Amino acid sequence: MRRVKQSGFTLIELMITVAIVGILGSVAYPSYVSHIVKTKRNAAESFMMTVANRQEQTMLNARSYFAVATGTTAEWTAANLAIPAEVSSNYTVTVAANNAATPPTFTVTATPSAIQAAKDTKCGILTLDQTGTKTKSGTAASYSDCW
Repeated sequence: MRRVKQSGFTLIELMITVAIVGILGSVAYPSYVSHIVKTKRNAAESFMMTVANRQEQTMLNARSYFAVATGTTAEWTAANLAIPAEVSSNYTVTVAANNAATPPTFTVTATPSAIQAAKDTKCGILTLDQTGTKTKSGTAASYSDCW
């Protein structure tokens, strides 16, 4: 009698492979989610810096800062700024201006919304003012962990 050699994988080999893929996935997925949260936060911070630059241009031209009370698209259009889609879907960006103060002041605030609010508890609400002071409301040790 002649034995025929069978080729292929045994059930044990297949289960070991599935376990390895599962372990790699459980390590990679949280890292991926963390990267996505950070990318969305960076987009909001970039927009906030753009708003601060526009505020300074407006101060030079009109001698006052502009306000964006609720962060709607119409308010940003009135301020001649377009809020990027990746920012508007994850953050509500508002601007509070006090032109009666000496010197006048403004604060740009980015409040996370939807999934970003749940995933980014480390940084939370981000603010930037006319002096360039950056703050956060989350659990991070310092604002430099977020900015």
